[in-house]
Amino acid sequence: MPTLTWADIAVRLALTAAAGALFGINRSEKGRPAGLRTTMMVSLAACIAMILANRLTLPAGSANLANPGDPLRIPLGVLSGMGFIGAGAILRRENLVIGVTTAATVWFVTIMGLCFGSGQLGLGAVAAALGIGVLVGLEWAESLLPRERHADLILTVASNGPSEADIRSRINTGGFQAIPRGVAYDAASHNTVLSYEIIWRTRPTDTTVPPFLRDLATDPALFAVNWREGEAA
Repeated sequence: MPTLTWADIAVRLALTAAAGALFGINRSEKGRPAGLRTTMMVSLAACIAMILANRLTLPAGSANLANPGDPLRIPLGVLSGMGFIGAGAILRRENLVIGVTTAATVWFVTIMGLCFGSGQLGLGAVAAALGIGVLVGLEWAESLLPRERHADLILTVASNGPSEADIRSRINTGGFQAIPRGVAYDAASHNTVLSYEIIWRTRPTDTTVPPFLRDLATDPALFAVNWREGEAA
């Protein structure tokens, strides 16, 4: 059986570091919390763990897995531990959830490191190419796909203003849907505050102001129009 030499280990670590750096550069360019150092450390840790599993469990330092039952315990433990790092990359700010792609990247580079560390250099290279292709290539495709978007709309309506049904009919045009979320009445000013959740589908890069919003903002019977967009929970 061929032995696992230091030259073999150096090649595995070098390939892992290079592939991890590619993912880290992509995340760093986008200002994500898990950047170059994080992805390299995660992938190298997984690679070293797999090399350690090989050296501890294989007879005479064999480079091939002769007994896959024992070495699997170490990579499975590594994957479980990396789940905590991935969870830490996910943030929720009110209705906005960010970091899911970064968490998936951390998990992915861990598996990639395990491939390189076990000597599956071809599989690791294919995994790196596929992962970079998904992060870079599909981001463009994803920006072209319409998705469901949500926003909160709060209106302060004068006592002589339009009715709630009239307001909803003005909103429910052009693919927009208004879902009533609450109503409040101010006895002192005789104003009514209406709250809606607005749902529509469009590209995520579309920054066009909804037509009905301009219409409501120019209505003299509406004292205040508050609009806040966020992600679906």
